Amino acid sequence: MPEPPKLLDRVRTAIRVRHYSVRTEKAYVQWIRRFILYHGKRHPSAMGANEVNAFLSHLAVDRTVGASTQNQALAALLFLYRNVLEEPLPWLEDLVRAQRPERLPVVLTIEEVRDVMVRLEPPAKLVVQLLYGSGLRLLEALALRIKDVDFARGQLAVRDPKWKHDRTTMLPATVTADLHEQIVHRAQSSLGASGSPVALGVPGIAALARQGRPRGPASPARDCRAARRE
Repeated sequence: MPEPPKLLDRVRTAIRVRHYSVRTEKAYVQWIRRFILYHGKRHPSAMGANEVNAFLSHLAVDRTVGASTQNQALAALLFLYRNVLEEPLPWLEDLVRAQRPERLPVVLTIEEVRDVMVRLEPPAKLVVQLLYGSGLRLLEALALRIKDVDFARGQLAVRDPKWKHDRTTMLPATVTADLHEQIVHRAQSSLGASGSPVALGVPGIAALARQGRPRGPASPARDCRAARRE
């Protein structure tokens, strides 16, 4: 008779069934493991509000974590009890929830943004320009693929694995040239690694803007396919 799955394996399965992100899975599993170890490896089904509050207090007092981190740990434990152990939570109202302090956002002036930009080097500079000009999150900018860039429409397709909701956002004209150069550079590096000579015929960005959507040799993806055939 096969052994029943371990608790943390059940947690992973419950998270994946709900299509949570990989980062959420890692964070929840880590917090649940730390909760169990903190209470001497007692099974969570034998614990309740007092143990949860004690763990959250330990994080705030002994580990000096912030309110957002403390609330993430609480979310992981609530997920465990609700969706994995499927136990009622009559003690839910007794939990102490951390309140995030309200702070004024720090907004840079245009001159300050320019001062930051001129001190950056590629490719970090291109990433920061996309964050500032397109409103992308850091991981969204780092995960951009060639097929997500539409030079003709001046927009980017953003694939959001966390919420499973794709969206489009503007492609700033000021980064078009640098982004096109980065795409060509990555295509050359990818093909050059195979040992075959690579020659990509890429027109200037001014010609690219006149044509709208790149055609013929103006498309890095098309040039890549042609180079592979050769």
